[in-house]
Amino acid sequence: MATKVVMEALSPTMEEGRLVKWNTVEGATVKSGDVLAEVETDKAVMELVARADGVLRKRLVAENTTVPVGALLAIIAAPDEDIAALVGAAGTSVAATASVPTATGAPAPVAAPPAPAAKAAPVLASPPSVAPVAPVAPVAPTAPPPPAAAANGDPARSSPLARRLAAERGLDLGGVTGSGPGGRIIKRDIEAAIAGGALPAAGGAVAPAPRPTPSVAGFTDVPLTQIRKTIARRLAESIGPIPTFYLTAEFDLSKVTELRAAMADFGDAYKVSVNDVILKATATALAQHPEVNAHWLGDRIRQFDRVHLGMAVATDDGLIVPVIFDAHTKRMSEISREAKELATRARERKLKPEEFTGSTFSVSNLGMFGIDQFTAIINPPECGILAIGAATDQVVLHDGAVTTRKVLRVTMSCDHRAVDGAVGAKFLQTLRRMIENPLMLVY
Repeated sequence: MATKVVMEALSPTMEEGRLVKWNTVEGATVKSGDVLAEVETDKAVMELVARADGVLRKRLVAENTTVPVGALLAIIAAPDEDIAALVGAAGTSVAATASVPTATGAPAPVAAPPAPAAKAAPVLASPPSVAPVAPVAPVAPTAPPPPAAAANGDPARSSPLARRLAAERGLDLGGVTGSGPGGRIIKRDIEAAIAGGALPAAGGAVAPAPRPTPSVAGFTDVPLTQIRKTIARRLAESIGPIPTFYLTAEFDLSKVTELRAAMADFGDAYKVSVNDVILKATATALAQHPEVNAHWLGDRIRQFDRVHLGMAVATDDGLIVPVIFDAHTKRMSEISREAKELATRARERKLKPEEFTGSTFSVSNLGMFGIDQFTAIINPPECGILAIGAATDQVVLHDGAVTTRKVLRVTMSCDHRAVDGAVGAKFLQTLRRMIENPLMLVY
């Protein structure tokens, strides 16, 4: 019996996915658990595996195509099994739901891909204010162009994307040879025709000049990745609805510096960074303040006994927040090792869904970029996030004498629906005591 390969929800918050790469060709024998393709989710690139034994009879979605969760991607069946009905039914649904990035970054509908002729080998700083822009008159939408007539007078069969591309360039589809099923004209045929030279414009009109390339226009439109789409959606959910206030404090890092030097004397295995100390101190302080280590759930506040600390990591594709689970129970060396491993896998986009979900509080550190202070955006349903700035040398009065000390500035963003000002201030007091007396963290 044929088995449908669908776009699976590979992360808890995934609504759509981009098929990055097919790892299995049509006609190949597969077993349950074999990797069929790589899929970009809203958090990472994951493997899509076969759920049955058989032959990969048909791939219905092309690489670099974005489809919603549940969309049909391929069919696994016995070598002699009739799958014509499944393929026919899938063609319409794939054409209606799939999308590919266009030059403007907006998705455009695509038809089901043809069988190939040959097998192919939470939470960064709040956004800066933007100067107002003069309103632009809206442009009335245009209806998609009708199929052009072929040379023999019959309507040229073409995909919606091919017709749109041809209309934008004023090309006559009647002069294009289709390589799709039944001679259907598809995107690659239009691109090949353009590369081969200008074609007569539809209706005898003069074909318009090609649209400017980025180097001529002075800009480049970058299509959104699944991660960037999720960041935009999550931040819109946070910065508007959540009544946020901010608490800023300065911590003396003199004893942290001494502690790090003493630990380094015992060898590389004991070396820790300032960020490691902050993560350990934050987790320890949160265990003492469950009212901050909490989620806002609309009709109740859920306070956690365990601290699952989110750690914001910047990647080339956007921000992701892997989680150090039960951070309050781990030694500083354990937190240091786990933080490095998670950050590396996050940048390589190899995190598993369970490694970036379930945080109870988050920390975002931009100090390594020389940022003195910033405000971070809360990652709902969490009730707070800590923004860490750079440690700087400041002249201070200490024990009646003027001296230079290493000072760290931190800002806590608080959801006022769950965390009052005094509650947040008490948490920062505990955190200061931990950081300015780091021997309390070594046990």
